[in-house]
Amino acid sequence: MSDFITLDALVRGTAQSAPDRIAVVDGTRQLRYAEFDALIDRVAAALQRDGVQPTDAISICALSSLEYVAVFLGALRVGVAVAPLAPSSTAHDFAAMVKDSAAKILFTDDFAANAMKDAAINAGVKRIALDGAGSGTAFESWLAPAGTKPKPVTIDPQWVFNIIYSSGTTGTPKGIVHSHYLRWRQYGQFEALGYGPHAITILSTPLYSNTTLVCFNPTLAGGGAIVLMKKFDAHGFLELAQQHRATHTMLVPVQYRRIMALPDFDKFDLSSFQMKYCTSAPFAAELKADIVKRWPGGLTEFYGMTEGGGSCALQAHLHPDKLATVGQPMPEHEVRLIDEDGNFVPQGGIGEIVGRSPVMMKEYLNQPQKTAETFWHDKEGNRWVRTGDVGRFDADGFLTLMDRKKDMIISGGFNIYPSDIEAVASQHPDVLEVAVVGMPSEEWGETPVAFAVARPGKTLDPNDLKAFTNAKVGKTQRLADVAIVDQLPRSAIGKVLKRELRDQRLAMKVAS
Repeated sequence: MSDFITLDALVRGTAQSAPDRIAVVDGTRQLRYAEFDALIDRVAAALQRDGVQPTDAISICALSSLEYVAVFLGALRVGVAVAPLAPSSTAHDFAAMVKDSAAKILFTDDFAANAMKDAAINAGVKRIALDGAGSGTAFESWLAPAGTKPKPVTIDPQWVFNIIYSSGTTGTPKGIVHSHYLRWRQYGQFEALGYGPHAITILSTPLYSNTTLVCFNPTLAGGGAIVLMKKFDAHGFLELAQQHRATHTMLVPVQYRRIMALPDFDKFDLSSFQMKYCTSAPFAAELKADIVKRWPGGLTEFYGMTEGGGSCALQAHLHPDKLATVGQPMPEHEVRLIDEDGNFVPQGGIGEIVGRSPVMMKEYLNQPQKTAETFWHDKEGNRWVRTGDVGRFDADGFLTLMDRKKDMIISGGFNIYPSDIEAVASQHPDVLEVAVVGMPSEEWGETPVAFAVARPGKTLDPNDLKAFTNAKVGKTQRLADVAIVDQLPRSAIGKVLKRELRDQRLAMKVAS
């Protein structure tokens, strides 16, 4: 691997060697690398003019745009950390994240500002409107004049690159701190992943998500083009992919499912694709098989934590017999299983997944106790990241995920993995998707309850699905009840929010 180099420096290198190459596309607008680099300079100079110092932070909460990308890179150029925030956050969480990150400036747009109008943001935080709307000073007027260059800053590899706030599926979001070194180790592998000057990556997942940055960073590092999609829709995605001759993309499983279900999917020319990626949520084996069969190019599933540690990768197109797994540990990544007493589990056993690698977060910002709980040390003193997931390795070293440890149901003293029940219930011909959660039971402690969504044009009978499932699972796994819902609640990157399902069910019982 080459010596450490920052992402913005790689962008500058492309701007000098290939100034007319397309860097970013946003609808009908686009920036070539020379224009992009000049805009990054203007952002960086404006931050310095406003007194933002190296190791300070800014926040961005907006839909993906040219301006968003320029602000992100402009901050990095002068050693300023970026805290990208989700417009889907509650006003309370949004205000807490801005405060926690100690952001000097908040960049937003009309979409996010309307959603966060009730958030109690410190009056001292300057607001810039990326779209020029009334949510703050217009971006164009805030920018430093054309041609302005910032004072050079030498970036320490251990300085903070970004603060990614967790999705909040387990409570109040935590600020996951990534260094420039960590990101360099990731985008330093871009050539092996097929990224380079001819890469064209479509991104429809939001820029506040680590899922997106896994593809965003290496595309720009390799001198490729980013095509932004502000809001995902399956048909629109295929139109963009065909129009721009896309080579790469990152999608979450629910997006793949919607795309593959389109009746006219096979009419689109997707022959330009080299590699497609997926992460962040359970990825059904039959869906992977369908993508491999009908969508040109490879398919790689990543399994890992935003916190870093050990990650696995499954090249589905090369291992059609391993589609029920999330693959093998990546190079330089060690992934193991531990039991409740902190002992390593032998091959074939079930345990909590822990991992370590050169790619590990610095900390949870301002939360030393949570940080300490996430890191685990073995008897030799090695530091590992605890995932909270339960899994099992097969004889070939491929990892199968069982469930989140917190989602495991303990019924009558037996450990029940919801994914096992979900795999059976999803075989019902009228089921589109299903989630199983543990509900309180006076007799058993907890019992499994399924929440199911019917396939379009089909009608699901809860009693029928319950009988279908219970006939195929073990006695301790039998469903206590089935609820038919219009959709499963999900985070912005497609994770099913089982806590919401559980809370809704409990509220219904209280109301009745």
